[in-house]
Amino acid sequence: MTARAAAGVLLGGAGRQASRRADHGVRGLASASAAREAPAEERCRLLVVGGGTGGCALAARFSRALGPGQVVVLEPADTHYYQPMFTLVGGGVKPLSASRRPMRQVLPARAKWIQDAAAAFRPEEDLVVTAGGRRLRYDYLIVAMGLQLRFEDVPGLREALALPGSGVGSNYSPLHVEKTWAALRELREGKALFTFPNTPIKCAGAPQKILYLADDHLRRAGRRDAVRLHYHTSLADIFGVKHYANALWPIVKERDIHVALRSELVEVKAEQKQAVFRDLDHPERRTTLEYSFLHATPPQGPPDALRECAALADPASGYLAVDRATLRHARFRNVFGVGDCTNVPTSKTAAAVAAQSAVVHAGLAAAMRGRESATSGYDGYTSCPLVTARGRCVLAEFDFDGQPLETFPLDQRRERWTMYQVKATFMPILYWHLMLRGYWGGPRPMRKILHLGMCR
Repeated sequence: MTARAAAGVLLGGAGRQASRRADHGVRGLASASAAREAPAEERCRLLVVGGGTGGCALAARFSRALGPGQVVVLEPADTHYYQPMFTLVGGGVKPLSASRRPMRQVLPARAKWIQDAAAAFRPEEDLVVTAGGRRLRYDYLIVAMGLQLRFEDVPGLREALALPGSGVGSNYSPLHVEKTWAALRELREGKALFTFPNTPIKCAGAPQKILYLADDHLRRAGRRDAVRLHYHTSLADIFGVKHYANALWPIVKERDIHVALRSELVEVKAEQKQAVFRDLDHPERRTTLEYSFLHATPPQGPPDALRECAALADPASGYLAVDRATLRHARFRNVFGVGDCTNVPTSKTAAAVAAQSAVVHAGLAAAMRGRESATSGYDGYTSCPLVTARGRCVLAEFDFDGQPLETFPLDQRRERWTMYQVKATFMPILYWHLMLRGYWGGPRPMRKILHLGMCR
């Protein structure tokens, strides 16, 4: 659940770094004390870059196995966010405070936390250089950096988010998620726009979850007839998995929601309350729409420090290049990746991270023993609980091929109260108490039990 400017010293702009790390939410500035006190060089058995979901889970697993001081976690932020809850925060269901914990509470006590940011990777030397000047050498490396929010790629979007009363919010940053609910509460009439960018994003269902929660809120408030809802997505379908897209189309039709496919937000004119969209099939075409409310999902991409390391990054995408089944780097066999920062072709969700963490743990533990992992590889499992109203949810679960990989022995395409409770009540408990502590590697064992061993 993860920053673009990995180090101001590399980009020549500490202020720019601060702004982007704040937008990212789960990545903060490297502390000034880290820069002053950094030793010349340190070495560890395992270096985990990133203290998000995957970094915490794997640091917990390996610190238990390797013992105190053998695992180092490099993470600049002092607050950890459960980002899947941001949908419910923006929809007025949960307070932002429920989504956060101090970083020191979620990182394993046996691991050493260095509150600093990765500035450069040198895998040929088994070395990471930090923004604070530390040189960290490792025997093994796990890259768990998350991804970068790029609000600046849409001209005018940052300014709109900063403008009081603009009617603009974004559930993708803790700095802006409360603005979503504040703007929804004030929405009385006009046009409400919801966007999905033309880049990979974390939780591909989130841009339309807030659409459905907005619809539900307006109906409860008796204002739905005065507000037109428009969903603009860069995708060619309402959802990337046909099995669930077919179930979502009747919902948007029933609720009178206008859907524009292959439509990308390219500019926001905050003073005029206008949004400019590009037709991706005809890029020369632009459409300008006035809005009373705008929920913007920002473009997203790999962190700069990773993208700029040609030895580690996929040249096409800039994400960490790993084998999709083992999550192991093809060239540097002591490097593994987990979560949003990898080029693994599946949706970037906390559920995917959970399943990947089990595979990485097995593969890396075997590598440390000089063996190959006996665990079956990652099958692309990911989950997207598509909240369609307060108290209703479609629980999408699928694999690399977009085939359903459902945990429960029922039709999960249907809107269900039980699946909403899984999303809103059960999953946060599982996250804080099991996943971050390395005790949850996805629902595969549960799925086998519930399906009497007939499912993968």
